Amino acid sequence: MKLFTQTFLCLLVSFLVPIALFGQRTISGTVTDKESGESLIGANVLIEGTSTGTITDIDGNYTLEVTSDAAQIQFSYTGYATQVIALGASNILDVQLSSGEVLSEVVVIGYGTVKREDATGAVQSVGTKEFNRGAITGPQELLAGKVAGVSITPSADPGGGADIRIRGGSSLSASNNPLIVVDGIPLANDNVSGGRNSLNAINPNDIETMTVLKDASATAIYGSRASNGVILITTKKSKLTDQFRVEYAGNVSFSHVLNTIDVLNGDEFRSLITEEYGAESRAVSILGTENTDWQDEIYRTAVGTDHNVSFSGSQGDFLPYRMSIGLTSKNGVLMTDRFQRATGSLNLSPRFLDNRLQVNVNLKGSATTNRFGNRDAIGSAVTFDPTQPIFSGNDAYGGYFTWLQDNGNGLPNVLAPANPLALLKLKDDRSNVDRLIVNTSIDYRFGFLPELRANLNLGYDISHGEGRVKVPNFASFATIANGVSNVYQNERKNSLLEFYLNYVKEMGSSKLDVMGGYSWQRFYNNSDFKDSNLDATIVTEGDTKEELFLLSFFGRVNYTLLDRLLLTFTLRGDATSRFSPDARWGLFPAAAAAYKIVTDGSGTVSNLKLRLGYGVTGQQDIGSFYSYLPRYLGSFENAQYQFGNEYVTTLRPQGYDINIKWEETTTYNIGVDYGFANDRIYGSIELYQRKTKDLLNNIPVPAGTNLTNFIDTNVGNLENKGVEVSVNLNPIKKADFRWDFGFNVAYNENEITKLTKTDDPTYQGVATGGISGGVGSQIQIHTVGFPARSYYVYEQVYDEMGVPIEGLYVDRNQDGVIDAGDLYRPENPTPDYTIGFTSNINYKQWDFSFAGRGNIGNYNYNNILSNNAVYENLYRPTVYLQNQQSDITSIDFTKPQYLSDHYLQNASFLRVDHITLGYNFPSGEKFNNLRLFATVQNPILITEYDGLDPEIFGGIDNNIYPRSRTFVFGLNSSF
Repeated sequence: MKLFTQTFLCLLVSFLVPIALFGQRTISGTVTDKESGESLIGANVLIEGTSTGTITDIDGNYTLEVTSDAAQIQFSYTGYATQVIALGASNILDVQLSSGEVLSEVVVIGYGTVKREDATGAVQSVGTKEFNRGAITGPQELLAGKVAGVSITPSADPGGGADIRIRGGSSLSASNNPLIVVDGIPLANDNVSGGRNSLNAINPNDIETMTVLKDASATAIYGSRASNGVILITTKKSKLTDQFRVEYAGNVSFSHVLNTIDVLNGDEFRSLITEEYGAESRAVSILGTENTDWQDEIYRTAVGTDHNVSFSGSQGDFLPYRMSIGLTSKNGVLMTDRFQRATGSLNLSPRFLDNRLQVNVNLKGSATTNRFGNRDAIGSAVTFDPTQPIFSGNDAYGGYFTWLQDNGNGLPNVLAPANPLALLKLKDDRSNVDRLIVNTSIDYRFGFLPELRANLNLGYDISHGEGRVKVPNFASFATIANGVSNVYQNERKNSLLEFYLNYVKEMGSSKLDVMGGYSWQRFYNNSDFKDSNLDATIVTEGDTKEELFLLSFFGRVNYTLLDRLLLTFTLRGDATSRFSPDARWGLFPAAAAAYKIVTDGSGTVSNLKLRLGYGVTGQQDIGSFYSYLPRYLGSFENAQYQFGNEYVTTLRPQGYDINIKWEETTTYNIGVDYGFANDRIYGSIELYQRKTKDLLNNIPVPAGTNLTNFIDTNVGNLENKGVEVSVNLNPIKKADFRWDFGFNVAYNENEITKLTKTDDPTYQGVATGGISGGVGSQIQIHTVGFPARSYYVYEQVYDEMGVPIEGLYVDRNQDGVIDAGDLYRPENPTPDYTIGFTSNINYKQWDFSFAGRGNIGNYNYNNILSNNAVYENLYRPTVYLQNQQSDITSIDFTKPQYLSDHYLQNASFLRVDHITLGYNFPSGEKFNNLRLFATVQNPILITEYDGLDPEIFGGIDNNIYPRSRTFVFGLNSSF
């Protein structure tokens, strides 16, 4: 990180050469409402074509310094028509704005942009004003809850990533992650070793917009990687004639755990042990005298800081630039967990040949250091005996209390839980991750045919991760292994070359836009690891080198007829080296049409547009690069075969399917964009159906038919269908008081329609969803006619008091026997409905905002409860005690009943992500846009779920990293 910071600072200093100075003058005036004459507070005043400007004060007055070459001033205000006024000789410029007109919005699409009103697909863009607020470390946190049909489950650890699903998952075993495109570079879905989040190289403060492409008519231009939707991230850049500007954004945050598992305290545990085993029992004799709250011991108040500085402007009249530096330090609420990051970005956008040649250079770099808190401590803190002390009073095992074997040899009992504090303090798990993303796009408009332009995009994304794990040999959980000394490293490269031609011809009220291009992308992975003990004895080691190529041809035609009828046709052909030459190519077409029924109307209905879309997208991301090739791999060191005194590394044949091919998803979409009352109310309604065929699925194979027990192959079909509704309101639009409110809700229904090559009504499906505690147990299943990952359990029988009867289940098939034939599929972990909401209130210099989201109809399997509310687990045969949850007496199970549906719990929830209050100081001579703010993240959670947290991706609740409530204090300013 130090080398990265020094290098970037040198680049910054060398670039900040004296900026060309221009003659300046001061323009001032008042901005008012044309009808009422009231002053407009906080109206934007900008030099046209730049980001240089100011806002009006409490009386609607403004003062703005402009350069001598500035020609026009732009005045804008939410809910009012923008005015652009030419500068004259006078330095006084008063303006009256008319209300009732919504500004045209340009949204980013694949390989281009389009006006919002001209979009034919399901596209939604979220910008800086709408982003979530608080101590944000990853781009995905900005978007959570903002877009209908987009479900984002953020990780709770510092710098962690998120599980993102757009309109449900379209695959079973292949990736269900959307394609992320950053400034034109499609990123790989995987993460470098040692990294927490593949998007951590992108500083959220550098992001201008995030655009979600949801239906196939919008995503098909990305073909092979767009089955699960596309998220386009566009970072900030400067414009020509921008003046030099420095911006700062910083905050400090304090986080504490929101919820812990309700377990027995020391006194309750002693009473239960005495009651169950008797006062003279061996169990009672090993009880301690303490009241240790182990969860309280492993969690802490976590402090974080974030500082970001950017420098922007334009060198002369041809070179806009923007540079930024960010420093983030964030501790986790789990003790010893820490995330530190330095980021830097540089954007140069020079213009040549009378602006016919435009070059855009983007550089983004990050250096991250991590210390990972040992997550085994989370489960151990739940089960460790609360009557025992933290420290034993002697030097053995680092001084931490340790359960010992009962034979008096003084060795640790490896079957007992390890001391939670020892797990955290004695395991040192660190990593360093560096990443550099560079791309250059060259756009040339031909002089002899200005309607035609050529675009070349070159990109390179390289990341390197390395780490080591050390545990001393005196740690009780590593004594037998003689300590741990593991190292690993991983390098990933992503190279891109894209070229396309674009022809745009306007013909009165009609328009033709034709684009065609070529794309080549290479992914390379090189990794190795070595697991050793402290004597440097190698336990296992290995290395991997692999590469993947994607080759594509693509084209799109947009035609606008009489500014009413909009038509889009897209075709993309993709080839992947993952499949054999006979199955390598996939063809993905799409078509969409839209009709503007009402545009800029002044009555009750101000805007109304109908959209229809159809498209096919592909999927080939199954993890392995060589699924179709017969291969032999060398075995690990501990699997060598001995010939006399020589140890020979054996070769292991790998399973393969030479016929593996593209998974294809066909999407149908009907959408309506609407606006009422001069667009005081506006939004969209979407209906869609997604059908996936030839599912890339990891299925069991009969013994002897392949070289593995499970194989990736094309088996089955899957269907998603649903409805999405978004509503945006402007209830109050006064000069000094504005209120905006947005709400979205989405319904998705998922069903597997085929799982075998031929119909087999007796086939129960593919088991999945492994749980802890039950050896080899899986609690979910993929079955035809049911949602993916449906829970597969017995129906519990209860007594007249509502207490579950141990081992007694409903005989669902009424054959007189309780066996696998009585298992059923009552629920699944995917919500039926997802909702999101956001609100912004501006009153004079104050602003207040909140945002949240929720799930309805999702169920969790409470694996913590199924493991830790059982009498049998109180006192273990190898002589140690294990704490249980407080629910143990109400459940009253002696032995674990893992397959009981008693542990399925409705995990519907409503969560407020943040509440923010800010104050905007009037602009001064030195500072503009000085704002102080305070944010509470995760302040409110409403749920009936009894576990640690209802928001669990995959639906199995077992020792997850707990979410925290965070208080953030910060400021933003510019000068």
